[in-house]
Amino acid sequence: MSKYLICGIDEAGRGPLAGPVCAAAVILNDDFPRTSLNDSKKLSARQREELRRQICENALAWGIGMASHEEIDSINILQASLLAMKRAFEKMMSKSPFLSDENISAIIDGKFVPDIPVLSRAMVKADAEIHEVMAASIIAKTERDNYMEKMALLYPQYCYEKHKGYPTKLHRELVKKYGPSPIQRMSFSVR
Repeated sequence: MSKYLICGIDEAGRGPLAGPVCAAAVILNDDFPRTSLNDSKKLSARQREELRRQICENALAWGIGMASHEEIDSINILQASLLAMKRAFEKMMSKSPFLSDENISAIIDGKFVPDIPVLSRAMVKADAEIHEVMAASIIAKTERDNYMEKMALLYPQYCYEKHKGYPTKLHRELVKKYGPSPIQRMSFSVR
């Protein structure tokens, strides 16, 4: 019986009031230094960026997918998260022609599984237990944070570089002062 490659899948950005939800899919090499990995929420921004570099340079395969604020408003945040995960998996596969659906098993952080053509299981708190999911968590978080920093340059009055679109007091006050930003999730309340 052949050995499955473990693909970790996670998302970042379900809770913000603005911007996309981002997901990543990662398959690590056998010799990847797993002890350096952790849930992205337990790492500093500097640690996440360094680990992102290591993962992107040394993982067997990885991919990133997003669902826009418009898609979130249209299909809801859960469905948009699953769509971003599906896109991340598809991107990983398209960049890695040596991979086959038959030898991959996916572990997804959370309670739901995206529509991908491999053996998959959802696992709550997988980003704290499964190294491949930790790696996906790091990639998704850094990708979304970097995106929101770019949005801060386009829309400086919203201070996205500080709160990344999360529902902080500052973010809520700025939306009340200036109105919704062009990347605001209109289906989310700013109260």
